[in-house]
Amino acid sequence: MCGIAGILNLTGEPVDPGQLRRMIELVRHRGPDGAGCYAEAGVALGHARLSIIDLAGGQQPMANEDRSLWITFNGEIFNYLELRDELARCGHRFATRSDTEVILHAFEEYGEACVHHFNGQWAFAIWDTRTRSLFLSRDRLGVRPLFYRASDRYFAFASEMKSILALPDTPREIDPIALDQIFTFWVTIPPRTVFKDIHELPPGHSMTVGDGGLTLSRYWQPRFEVCPNGAHSEAEYAEALRDLLRDATRLRLRSDVPVGAYLSGGLDSTVVTALIRQCSDVRLRTFSIAFEDPEFDESAYQREATAYLQTDHEEVRCTYADIGRVFPDMIWHTEKPVLRTAPAPLFLLSKLVRDHDYKVVLTGEGSDEILGGYDIFKEAKIRRFWSARPDSTRRPLLLKRLYPYLPNLQNQSSAYLQAFFHVGSAAAADPFFSHVPRWELTARSKVFFSDAIRDATCKYDGYAELRGLLPPGFSRWDPLGQAQYLETGHLLPGYILSSQGDRVAMAHSIEGRFPFLDHRVVEFASRLAPSLKLKVLDEKHLLKACAKDLVPASVRRRSKQPYRAPDGKSFFHAARPGYVDELLSPERVRHDGLFDAAAVARLVEKFRAGRAIGIKDNMALTGILSTQLLVDQYITHFGARDGHE
Repeated sequence: MCGIAGILNLTGEPVDPGQLRRMIELVRHRGPDGAGCYAEAGVALGHARLSIIDLAGGQQPMANEDRSLWITFNGEIFNYLELRDELARCGHRFATRSDTEVILHAFEEYGEACVHHFNGQWAFAIWDTRTRSLFLSRDRLGVRPLFYRASDRYFAFASEMKSILALPDTPREIDPIALDQIFTFWVTIPPRTVFKDIHELPPGHSMTVGDGGLTLSRYWQPRFEVCPNGAHSEAEYAEALRDLLRDATRLRLRSDVPVGAYLSGGLDSTVVTALIRQCSDVRLRTFSIAFEDPEFDESAYQREATAYLQTDHEEVRCTYADIGRVFPDMIWHTEKPVLRTAPAPLFLLSKLVRDHDYKVVLTGEGSDEILGGYDIFKEAKIRRFWSARPDSTRRPLLLKRLYPYLPNLQNQSSAYLQAFFHVGSAAAADPFFSHVPRWELTARSKVFFSDAIRDATCKYDGYAELRGLLPPGFSRWDPLGQAQYLETGHLLPGYILSSQGDRVAMAHSIEGRFPFLDHRVVEFASRLAPSLKLKVLDEKHLLKACAKDLVPASVRRRSKQPYRAPDGKSFFHAARPGYVDELLSPERVRHDGLFDAAAVARLVEKFRAGRAIGIKDNMALTGILSTQLLVDQYITHFGARDGHE
């Protein structure tokens, strides 16, 4: 993994080398092993390297043989060895053993369609000196980030927005519509980002920039359209899934440095760890988070899994104080507000990995989205069942089987639950049926917006924008497929793989790899009958079937426990961090102008008095505090963190 950046001056004037150096300096945490740049008239590419494959020969930016193509690349092409052989048979000759050079030759051979040949996670830019055009691409699922700014004079791109914000004429201003999206969907809807004038290349998209302007094209999209099961049995599907996962894991073990694994104690990470053990004879090192608060702690399951799989295990124990301490650093790396503190312990986990001299870890991300593992899928199924008989007194009792960790919800009346969960035949026809309760609960935090933000967003309809982006035929998909698409297409790349993934891992120069997000696995899972994924209320049914002899029975049979971390308590305890009082003070909130100072003061007092309860208060506080930190770091004091003003 690496950090990339570049500038294309549309006027043809030389690029200021100091600007490019500054852009790369700001992402050196992504690539501490080396840096390089390439410049010619009107264009400059930069690279900060985290060396994982071809340690001696993979320096970037890299050129092809006649130096007509130059690339700066962040990511891994896992099938590069097979592609290299295929391209060699077509007459291509290679000077290195790197996957970077394979991309260049694939571009020579297949043009922009080269991305269809890649199995990997990537963000790259290729400068074509002959056409004087820039080709950029981002991987199918959005594992690796890529941002850009297009002005009248230049086009700039980078792995992280801070690099673009460092350019002299980039405005540093929060986009109110982006805040509205985050405080509804948890994420922004690409290409929008939280900063005005900075855009995100959406997952599964490529872009060409040149004299003809900017052209954006989609080359892949998840589609959860069920294919007929035919004569295949459940056992045959389970075996096919295991074969795909085994091969996806095998490819993701390709590395010239040691590879470890995250082990949470849940089914997904334990399956990945077991598959690594099958694919490698090297004793595996695993890493996990343990929590001081037993409500969030899964260390007993982690110990059971590590004993069963015989791994060398390390854990970081996370306290309330730890979360409060690292939260500002975490926000510097996420570059966006967050509504939960969950990325903070993962920030600490990646530091643990780096402290043990590892650069690469395999994890279980993606399984819940593609194989039906989340409570939101079961919740939607129960709500549809209840909607068929809204007057039933027994059907709502099924909701009691969900969210045992949310006692306030469990104690509500049936009338409250019916209203909260939008139970009714009309609501069940909504394409967003599965997600409306979550989004509406999140949107309650918008009551804290300032008058200025309310005025700027009052005519904006986020649901309408999202509806316009749905794939053709979405309304005809099975309800589970619709819900899976919303998770996979939006929350996964915008939050799980970003704030909880790439950003907190690369903060400590750690590359995450995800076997469940091999596009072959995703496409296989998307075509499965819903009953193979969510059988009645048995989540990830097929994965459990294929994992029968891979993981301990107790791990396979345990109830799904979502990864969570303490929220508000992390900022209001005996030794609470000083920045909380400063950034949430009425004076500071009023000055920054995004939230209502009096409303925030009442929320803060509620936490100080120990009266704050439930998800709503915790999401509001975390969202407000993280936004205030973002303003402080990227607008009020941008540059001071790294000694630049």
